[in-house]
Amino acid sequence: MIAIISSGIAPGLALLCYFYLKDKYDVEPIGMVLRTFILGALLVFPIMFIQYAFMTEGLLVNHWSNAFVLSGLLEEFFKWFILYFTVFKHAVFNERYDGIVYAVSVSLGFATVENILYLFANGIEFAFGRALLPVSSHALIGVLMGFYLGRAKFENSSTRITWITLSLFMPILLHGTYDFILLSAAKNWLFIMVPFMILLWIKALRKVKEANQLDDPTLITSLKENHNISQ
Repeated sequence: MIAIISSGIAPGLALLCYFYLKDKYDVEPIGMVLRTFILGALLVFPIMFIQYAFMTEGLLVNHWSNAFVLSGLLEEFFKWFILYFTVFKHAVFNERYDGIVYAVSVSLGFATVENILYLFANGIEFAFGRALLPVSSHALIGVLMGFYLGRAKFENSSTRITWITLSLFMPILLHGTYDFILLSAAKNWLFIMVPFMILLWIKALRKVKEANQLDDPTLITSLKENHNISQ
């Protein structure tokens, strides 16, 4: 039992530490990060209940509905909901990169509990594959959600709705695509999933770099000085 719990927790904590330490300018308080992690973890149980209810009733059971509605929409909407109403307007959210930290934290809280439950049901031999695919995908999709929320908070108010929409729409689309590949590609799913995950890693790491560049205090100071000169 200890081995299963350890194997279930380890990849989530490793990925959370990785993205947490990527914050170059103002590291987030551990307590707030832990809080969002726990909130994400608690999400698993009501979402599993809703998914089970739909499946039992024979609703949304085809591949597309299962992937994009029961998984993508349901899971990503509630992660986004927690972020928007508990973190987005909080004082600790004072950089664009902060959105990435908290979105990854919520996502990995969810992924960690889901991972532990899966390993208890199916065995510890799946731990490595779970770490590479579902746990990692939750984290990477969280990066994109957080990046767009960070842009929404600190960019021009005229574009805020666009960024907020992207922060919800892109995770739903990517999560749904991930699940749809697993459900519909049968024996050849790995040949599609590997390129998908590589592209997802590339996209997420670019957003990490971009968020840090946008938060660079020297760049911000330079932009302010140029604005003052132009006036």
